[in-house]
Amino acid sequence: MAYKIMIVDDEPANLRTLTRLLRGEYQMVSAESGAEALNLLQQHDVALLISDQRMPEMTGIELMKATVALRPQMIKILLTGYTDVEALIESINSRLVYRYVTKPWNNDDLRVTVSQALEHYEAMKAKHLTGMENQRLRARLAQISELAAESWAQSLPSSKPENAPFDLLPRPEVYELLD
Repeated sequence: MAYKIMIVDDEPANLRTLTRLLRGEYQMVSAESGAEALNLLQQHDVALLISDQRMPEMTGIELMKATVALRPQMIKILLTGYTDVEALIESINSRLVYRYVTKPWNNDDLRVTVSQALEHYEAMKAKHLTGMENQRLRARLAQISELAAESWAQSLPSSKPENAPFDLLPRPEVYELLD
């Protein structure tokens, strides 16, 4: 399966380098800003987003937060060239970021990270699909149970069938004889 990866960086050289690094194995989409990325995400089913943290107008984390509604299953990797402790803490606390990678990156390490991220994407997608299937099966089981209960209730004899030779409950005079 050819996964689609989006690279977002305001530096064209980084976009070209990352695209060249990954294009042999994956379909690549690139954007120079968060706004451009959001527009492209409406047109492309992207499995993995790799975004620079420090960009004008929208940070990588802000972009990742904005993508949740568009692509909730998409995995996200955050790149930064700075030792930005606040960004690192926010990326971890937001639980939106799969990995945090510093610039300059090691090409081999980044390839491994991308491969692991896509394995994680498959696992999350399978979990989501299994959850949806379980929900569908639970709803169907509830329908079947309801039909079975109705059928069972209809098959029970009434409390005093019309053709019964005697009353099912003792008559009041029986109680008087017992006193």
